[in-house]
Amino acid sequence: MTPREQVVQIRGGAVRFRVLTAGSGPDLVWFHSFHDRSAWPPFLDRLAQRFTVHAPFHPGVQGSEGVESVDDVVDLALAYDELMGALGIASAYLAGHFFGGMAAAELASICHGRAKKVVLISPLGLWLDAKPVADVVILPAAELRAVLWTDPESPAAREWATLPQTEEENVAAQIEQIQRLSAMGKFVWPIPDKGLKKRLHRLSAPTLILWGEADRANPPAYAEEFARLIRAAAVRRIPGGHMLHLESPDAVADAAAHFLSS
Repeated sequence: MTPREQVVQIRGGAVRFRVLTAGSGPDLVWFHSFHDRSAWPPFLDRLAQRFTVHAPFHPGVQGSEGVESVDDVVDLALAYDELMGALGIASAYLAGHFFGGMAAAELASICHGRAKKVVLISPLGLWLDAKPVADVVILPAAELRAVLWTDPESPAAREWATLPQTEEENVAAQIEQIQRLSAMGKFVWPIPDKGLKKRLHRLSAPTLILWGEADRANPPAYAEEFARLIRAAAVRRIPGGHMLHLESPDAVADAAAHFLSS
Protein backbone atom coordinates (compact mmCIF):
# COMPACT_ATOMS: atom_id res chain seq x y z
CA MET A 1 0.00 0.00 0.00
CA THR A 2 1.38 3.41 -0.95
CA PRO A 3 0.14 6.14 1.40
CA ARG A 4 -0.54 9.63 0.12
CA GLU A 5 1.60 12.37 1.61
CA GLN A 6 0.91 15.92 2.69
CA VAL A 7 2.63 18.65 4.70
CA VAL A 8 0.44 20.40 7.27
CA GLN A 9 1.44 23.69 8.87
CA ILE A 10 0.40 24.90 12.31
CA ARG A 11 1.36 27.89 14.43
CA GLY A 12 1.77 30.15 11.42
CA GLY A 13 4.19 27.74 9.78
CA ALA A 14 6.52 27.44 12.77
CA VAL A 15 5.75 23.69 12.87
CA ARG A 16 5.28 21.67 9.68
CA PHE A 17 4.12 18.07 9.93
CA ARG A 18 4.75 15.56 7.15
CA VAL A 19 1.76 13.21 7.30
CA LEU A 20 1.23 9.88 5.52
CA THR A 21 -2.36 8.68 5.09
CA ALA A 22 -3.92 5.52 3.68
CA GLY A 23 -6.94 3.29 4.12
CA SER A 24 -10.62 3.84 4.70
CA GLY A 25 -12.93 3.79 7.68
CA PRO A 26 -12.72 5.55 11.05
CA ASP A 27 -9.71 7.81 11.60
CA LEU A 28 -6.71 6.36 13.43
CA VAL A 29 -3.63 8.47 14.23
CA TRP A 30 -0.36 6.52 14.59
CA PHE A 31 2.60 7.94 16.53
CA HIS A 32 6.00 6.40 15.72
CA SER A 33 9.02 5.98 18.00
CA PHE A 34 12.82 6.27 17.99
CA HIS A 35 13.73 3.26 15.88
CA ASP A 36 10.94 3.07 13.31
CA ARG A 37 13.17 3.42 10.25
CA SER A 38 10.40 2.63 7.79
CA ALA A 39 8.02 5.48 7.08
CA TRP A 40 5.13 3.06 6.70
CA PRO A 41 5.75 -0.39 8.27
CA PRO A 42 3.62 -3.41 7.23
CA PHE A 43 1.76 -3.16 10.53
CA LEU A 44 0.08 0.02 9.25
CA ASP A 45 -1.01 -1.73 6.05
CA ARG A 46 -2.97 -4.16 8.20
CA LEU A 47 -4.64 -1.37 10.15
CA ALA A 48 -5.38 0.58 6.95
CA GLN A 49 -7.62 -2.29 5.81
CA ARG A 50 -10.12 -1.19 8.48
CA PHE A 51 -9.19 2.37 9.37
CA THR A 52 -8.05 5.60 7.72
CA VAL A 53 -4.54 5.68 9.16
CA HIS A 54 -2.75 9.01 9.53
CA ALA A 55 0.95 8.70 10.39
CA PRO A 56 2.57 12.08 11.14
CA PHE A 57 6.30 12.30 11.69
CA HIS A 58 7.29 14.04 14.90
CA PRO A 59 8.77 17.53 14.39
CA GLY A 60 12.41 17.19 13.33
CA VAL A 61 11.94 13.71 11.85
CA GLN A 62 11.92 12.78 8.14
CA GLY A 63 10.63 16.02 6.72
CA SER A 64 8.59 17.34 9.66
CA GLU A 65 10.04 20.65 10.84
CA GLY A 66 9.95 23.01 13.80
CA VAL A 67 11.15 20.87 16.70
CA GLU A 68 13.10 23.88 17.99
CA SER A 69 9.82 25.76 18.56
CA VAL A 70 8.15 22.95 20.56
CA ASP A 71 9.01 23.45 24.23
CA ASP A 72 8.34 20.10 25.87
CA VAL A 73 6.22 16.96 25.66
CA VAL A 74 3.08 18.80 26.80
CA ASP A 75 3.62 21.39 24.08
CA LEU A 76 4.15 18.49 21.65
CA ALA A 77 0.76 17.07 22.64
CA LEU A 78 -0.83 20.48 22.04
CA ALA A 79 0.87 20.60 18.63
CA TYR A 80 -0.77 17.27 17.79
CA ASP A 81 -4.09 18.66 18.98
CA GLU A 82 -3.62 21.51 16.51
CA LEU A 83 -2.57 19.07 13.78
CA MET A 84 -5.75 17.04 14.21
CA GLY A 85 -7.74 20.24 13.93
CA ALA A 86 -5.89 21.21 10.76
CA LEU A 87 -6.59 17.74 9.32
CA GLY A 88 -10.29 18.15 10.09
CA ILE A 89 -10.28 15.26 12.56
CA ALA A 90 -12.47 16.02 15.58
CA SER A 91 -11.65 12.74 17.32
CA ALA A 92 -9.87 9.53 16.38
CA TYR A 93 -8.41 6.32 17.61
CA LEU A 94 -4.89 7.04 18.87
CA ALA A 95 -2.08 4.48 18.81
CA GLY A 96 1.65 4.64 19.28
CA HIS A 97 4.79 2.76 20.16
CA PHE A 98 7.22 3.73 22.98
CA PHE A 99 7.86 7.49 22.48
CA GLY A 100 4.84 7.51 20.17
CA GLY A 101 2.80 5.80 22.89
CA MET A 102 3.83 8.53 25.30
CA ALA A 103 2.76 11.20 22.79
CA ALA A 104 -0.60 9.47 22.31
CA ALA A 105 -1.12 9.17 26.08
CA GLU A 106 -0.22 12.83 26.62
CA LEU A 107 -2.64 13.95 23.88
CA ALA A 108 -5.44 11.77 25.23
CA SER A 109 -4.81 12.99 28.79
CA ILE A 110 -4.69 16.68 27.95
CA CYS A 111 -7.26 16.88 25.14
CA HIS A 112 -9.94 14.38 26.16
CA GLY A 113 -12.18 14.89 23.17
CA ARG A 114 -9.51 13.92 20.64
CA ALA A 115 -9.36 10.25 21.69
CA LYS A 116 -12.12 7.71 21.05
CA LYS A 117 -9.94 4.83 22.16
CA VAL A 118 -6.21 4.47 22.73
CA VAL A 119 -3.73 1.68 21.99
CA LEU A 120 -0.35 2.02 23.70
CA ILE A 121 2.44 -0.36 22.65
CA SER A 122 5.20 -0.46 25.29
CA PRO A 123 4.71 3.26 26.02
CA LEU A 124 7.45 5.45 27.46
CA GLY A 125 6.86 8.14 30.05
CA LEU A 126 7.07 6.60 33.53
CA TRP A 127 10.09 5.75 35.66
CA LEU A 128 10.59 3.02 38.25
CA ASP A 129 13.96 3.11 40.00
CA ALA A 130 13.95 -0.69 40.38
CA LYS A 131 13.15 -1.19 36.66
CA PRO A 132 15.02 1.43 34.63
CA VAL A 133 14.15 1.83 30.97
CA ALA A 134 17.07 1.11 28.63
CA ASP A 135 18.60 4.25 27.18
CA VAL A 136 17.95 3.36 23.55
CA VAL A 137 18.98 6.84 22.41
CA ILE A 138 22.68 6.33 23.13
CA LEU A 139 23.18 2.55 23.19
CA PRO A 140 25.90 1.36 20.78
CA ALA A 141 24.48 -0.35 17.70
CA ALA A 142 25.72 -3.80 18.71
CA GLU A 143 24.00 -3.60 22.12
CA LEU A 144 20.90 -1.84 20.75
CA ARG A 145 19.96 -4.68 18.42
CA ALA A 146 20.03 -7.21 21.25
CA VAL A 147 17.88 -4.96 23.45
CA LEU A 148 15.26 -4.14 20.82
CA TRP A 149 14.61 -7.59 19.39
CA THR A 150 13.68 -10.94 20.92
CA ASP A 151 15.79 -12.64 18.27
CA PRO A 152 18.36 -10.24 16.77
CA GLU A 153 18.81 -12.68 13.88
CA SER A 154 15.13 -12.87 12.96
CA PRO A 155 14.21 -11.72 9.42
CA ALA A 156 12.57 -8.56 10.77
CA ALA A 157 15.62 -7.68 12.88
CA ARG A 158 18.04 -8.38 10.04
CA GLU A 159 16.00 -6.26 7.63
CA TRP A 160 15.89 -3.45 10.19
CA ALA A 161 19.67 -3.58 10.64
CA THR A 162 20.50 -3.74 6.93
CA LEU A 163 22.38 -0.65 5.80
CA PRO A 164 21.90 1.00 2.39
CA GLN A 165 24.12 -0.35 -0.37
CA THR A 166 25.73 2.87 -1.55
CA GLU A 167 28.03 5.13 0.44
CA GLU A 168 25.85 8.14 -0.33
CA GLU A 169 22.69 6.41 0.89
CA ASN A 170 24.52 5.12 3.95
CA VAL A 171 25.66 8.59 4.97
CA ALA A 172 22.15 9.98 4.41
CA ALA A 173 20.66 7.19 6.55
CA GLN A 174 23.09 7.86 9.40
CA ILE A 175 22.36 11.59 9.30
CA GLU A 176 18.64 10.86 9.36
CA GLN A 177 19.08 8.55 12.34
CA ILE A 178 20.97 11.20 14.30
CA GLN A 179 18.31 13.80 13.51
CA ARG A 180 15.52 11.38 14.46
CA LEU A 181 17.05 10.42 17.81
CA SER A 182 17.92 14.04 18.61
CA ALA A 183 14.43 15.30 17.80
CA MET A 184 12.68 12.82 20.10
CA GLY A 185 15.47 12.75 22.69
CA LYS A 186 14.90 16.46 23.25
CA PHE A 187 11.61 15.63 24.95
CA VAL A 188 12.55 12.64 27.12
CA TRP A 189 16.33 12.22 27.49
CA PRO A 190 17.88 11.22 29.83
CA ILE A 191 14.94 10.35 32.15
CA PRO A 192 11.53 9.93 30.46
CA ASP A 193 9.49 10.93 33.52
CA LYS A 194 8.24 14.35 32.40
CA GLY A 195 5.09 14.42 34.51
CA LEU A 196 2.88 12.03 32.54
CA LYS A 197 2.08 10.12 35.76
CA LYS A 198 0.35 13.27 37.05
CA ARG A 199 -1.87 13.46 33.96
CA LEU A 200 -2.75 9.82 33.15
CA HIS A 201 -5.78 9.89 35.50
CA ARG A 202 -7.29 12.37 33.04
CA LEU A 203 -7.15 9.78 30.23
CA SER A 204 -10.78 8.63 30.15
CA ALA A 205 -10.89 6.87 26.77
CA PRO A 206 -10.84 3.05 26.85
CA THR A 207 -7.20 2.04 26.55
CA LEU A 208 -5.43 -1.16 25.51
CA ILE A 209 -1.83 -1.59 26.63
CA LEU A 210 0.17 -4.07 24.53
CA TRP A 211 3.52 -5.34 25.72
CA GLY A 212 6.08 -7.79 24.39
CA GLU A 213 6.64 -10.67 26.78
CA ALA A 214 10.40 -10.35 26.23
CA ASP A 215 10.67 -6.56 26.09
CA ARG A 216 14.26 -5.85 27.22
CA ALA A 217 14.11 -2.09 26.54
CA ASN A 218 11.00 -1.18 28.50
CA PRO A 219 10.44 -3.73 31.31
CA PRO A 220 6.93 -5.29 31.41
CA ALA A 221 6.52 -3.97 34.96
CA TYR A 222 5.59 -0.65 33.37
CA ALA A 223 2.49 -2.25 31.83
CA GLU A 224 0.96 -2.65 35.30
CA GLU A 225 1.98 0.87 36.26
CA PHE A 226 0.28 2.38 33.21
CA ALA A 227 -2.81 0.24 33.88
CA ARG A 228 -2.88 1.40 37.51
CA LEU A 229 -2.80 5.07 36.51
CA ILE A 230 -5.27 4.96 33.58
CA ARG A 231 -8.85 4.50 34.73
CA ALA A 232 -10.08 2.28 31.88
CA ALA A 233 -7.06 0.29 30.76
CA ALA A 234 -6.47 -3.38 29.99
CA VAL A 235 -3.11 -5.07 29.50
CA ARG A 236 -2.38 -7.75 26.95
CA ARG A 237 1.00 -9.40 26.56
CA ILE A 238 2.05 -10.75 23.17
CA PRO A 239 5.06 -12.95 22.32
CA GLY A 240 7.82 -10.66 21.14
CA GLY A 241 10.27 -8.02 22.25
CA HIS A 242 10.36 -4.25 22.28
CA MET A 243 9.83 -3.88 18.52
CA LEU A 244 6.57 -5.76 18.93
CA HIS A 245 4.74 -4.11 16.02
CA LEU A 246 7.55 -5.16 13.68
CA GLU A 247 8.25 -8.58 15.19
CA SER A 248 4.59 -9.62 15.46
CA PRO A 249 2.74 -7.26 13.11
CA ASP A 250 -0.25 -9.53 12.53
CA ALA A 251 -0.81 -10.23 16.23
CA VAL A 252 -0.49 -6.55 17.15
CA ALA A 253 -2.74 -5.38 14.30
CA ASP A 254 -5.35 -8.01 15.16
CA ALA A 255 -5.34 -7.10 18.86
CA ALA A 256 -5.57 -3.38 18.12
CA ALA A 257 -8.27 -3.73 15.45
CA HIS A 258 -10.39 -6.02 17.63
CA PHE A 259 -10.18 -3.63 20.58
CA LEU A 260 -10.89 -0.53 18.52
CA SER A 261 -13.82 -2.10 16.67
CA SER A 262 -15.50 -3.70 19.68
